[in-house]
Amino acid sequence: MEDFIKQYNFLEPELQKEIARIAVRKTFQANESLIREGQFISSFPLVLSGLIRVSRTSDNGNELLLYYLKGNDVCAMSLTCCMTRQVSDLNAVAEEETEVLLIPVEMLDSWISRYPLWKQFVMQTYQNRFRELIDALDAVAFMKLDERLEKFFIDRYKKSGATTFSGTHQTLALQLNSSREVISRLLKKLEKDGKIEQSRNFIDFSALV
Repeated sequence: MEDFIKQYNFLEPELQKEIARIAVRKTFQANESLIREGQFISSFPLVLSGLIRVSRTSDNGNELLLYYLKGNDVCAMSLTCCMTRQVSDLNAVAEEETEVLLIPVEMLDSWISRYPLWKQFVMQTYQNRFRELIDALDAVAFMKLDERLEKFFIDRYKKSGATTFSGTHQTLALQLNSSREVISRLLKKLEKDGKIEQSRNFIDFSALV
């Protein structure tokens, strides 16, 4: 667990040992679900590496992207479900190969009361995710779809450092709550403007970021 201790060295040493003792280390492949809407959560993930997309899904299958999680992140919404013992109201899907530590939910309240640095970490997580939720809401409410598409790529770069996207136009359309035809048209415009390069199921947006 040396990589975990190195990443989470801001936590109390006693807590680090406790996490190393009880956590289950698991690797999720790209497009594999960690959390599904309607699921009771028995453990919450501490992210070691990779990238996780957290979203809500409408009845017709469209997604609303809420935020991304990367190394040194924990999902605030899953923590809320843990504390209230409610089913999940979000989906968490690995965007790429992702490694996490799964922590039993019953440890959350105990650690908050026993470890001040853990409590600070959880509160900071809530603050960060709340800002990202407001940002997502603003994008839907106030930005045009072409601006939201550019923002999608920029946010992805900020979180992961990646400058490419592997997936279909339909995948993008679902995540941006639009149609494949509209997304394809906007991507062609971005390509014409020199902001992206695309081939089959692959987009290079390095020029944009």
